Amino acid sequence: MVPGEAAPAGPGSPWGSAEGTAAGRKQRAAARRKAFSLFVKAKEVPAASRCPGGGEGVRWRCCWQAFEELPGIHRHVALHHSGDIGRQAGLGAGPAEAGDSPEGGPGPAGSAARPSGHSCSSPEISWALPDISRVSQDDLTSQVGEVLLYYCYCDVRDPEKLCAWQKALCQHLHLTGKVRVASEGINGTVGGSKVATSLYIKVMLSQPLFKNILCQEDFKSSAGGAHCFPDLRVGVFKEIVPMGIDPKIVSYKETGIHLSPQEFHREVEQYLSQATQGQSDTILLDCRNFYESKIGHFQGCLAPDIRKFSYFPSYVDENLELFKDKRVLMYCTGGIRCERGSAYLRSKAVCREVYQLKGGIHKYLEEFPDGFYRGKLFVFDDRYAICSNEDIISACRYCGVLWDQYKLCSSQHCRQLVLTCPSCCNKGLTACCPVCQEKALNVTSRASGQTLKEECECTRRRPRVPIEHVSPRMLDKGKD
Repeated sequence: MVPGEAAPAGPGSPWGSAEGTAAGRKQRAAARRKAFSLFVKAKEVPAASRCPGGGEGVRWRCCWQAFEELPGIHRHVALHHSGDIGRQAGLGAGPAEAGDSPEGGPGPAGSAARPSGHSCSSPEISWALPDISRVSQDDLTSQVGEVLLYYCYCDVRDPEKLCAWQKALCQHLHLTGKVRVASEGINGTVGGSKVATSLYIKVMLSQPLFKNILCQEDFKSSAGGAHCFPDLRVGVFKEIVPMGIDPKIVSYKETGIHLSPQEFHREVEQYLSQATQGQSDTILLDCRNFYESKIGHFQGCLAPDIRKFSYFPSYVDENLELFKDKRVLMYCTGGIRCERGSAYLRSKAVCREVYQLKGGIHKYLEEFPDGFYRGKLFVFDDRYAICSNEDIISACRYCGVLWDQYKLCSSQHCRQLVLTCPSCCNKGLTACCPVCQEKALNVTSRASGQTLKEECECTRRRPRVPIEHVSPRMLDKGKD
């Protein structure tokens, strides 16, 4: 018997007729197709309430996700609700028969045999590496390349094995960057030549563990290369994005409703229009760190003054009243922080609705380079920022001239980023604050081997978890 398949039909079974197994398979397939169609039908969004920001985009909602096209909802249901379909069809919780699909058409490749990313079990990890025998070394290691940003939430049975394969794959393709692996999935940002990154995507999409969960559009790319990272770091962690909450307590499976860039754009447009009239019941929430939102953000956003994403849960706890009965639109760089952040916010049961930007700012800027996001997009590599418009919304820490290019504080014991313009740099003003400036001058006179604590005006003045004191409209007037 195939694993996961219903037990063979007995004499009293509706499938145990003298017609044999062929007739039984046809009957089971027909029952599944009918159950599948009814399940999808039940997820339809009434025409009157489609697309909260206006328009006709969203036609189905399921598992807090929005779908605009029929193949999208079909793929989701096939991957994540096979057991539900089986039960509705009276076939048990087994996977669909090979070739079964809604409306009698062919199903997604591999969907029949592959467990859902939300399943208790997960496929074996393939150790396959791409054949590069026909790729020249120059093409593979070219400095003209790109940086990929991606994540995939799925159940990983053996994170150590996945980690070892990822390290071997990246080294094989001469990629640098950072990859976090956990039992809840994978999160990576890697840089290399365009040939290397193209091969990387191809292999990732063919990995049985990610197949039919990770797709081409989940990879965000920007100009760069292997030189954007000092080295390659691949490791196993408890979370693929460090929020500091056990994934078993707050799961990515309880995330907010995903909005496409087009839907999110309409929502922000409506929010800004209503907020200027004092009528908005919405909060546009930036769940990144303060130094990220400082150089770029959506107009009218609430940008918490937090230094690490692991402070975000405490920020929510300290400001629950702020979110009471509100519609929250969340966004981050590539979407991963919103997955856990929206789940945490929803777990507090204070918001009316929680939405998140699918694909993050990265995907939004691909479609709306001159939209409601202004300034630079901070990235966690040696580029520090990428841009899609010419706006500069931040200033030099010392003279106040418009400036948005970060450098590390010149004090070797400090890891703060500082905005200091060329003119101030030439004057020796290269630290994040006077305390660090003094440290940098005195460090050479310190005894050999003595270390200095990372503490300066920047860290002392900033509360670990800020408590907001703003109007209910939540308009950040200084950021428009």
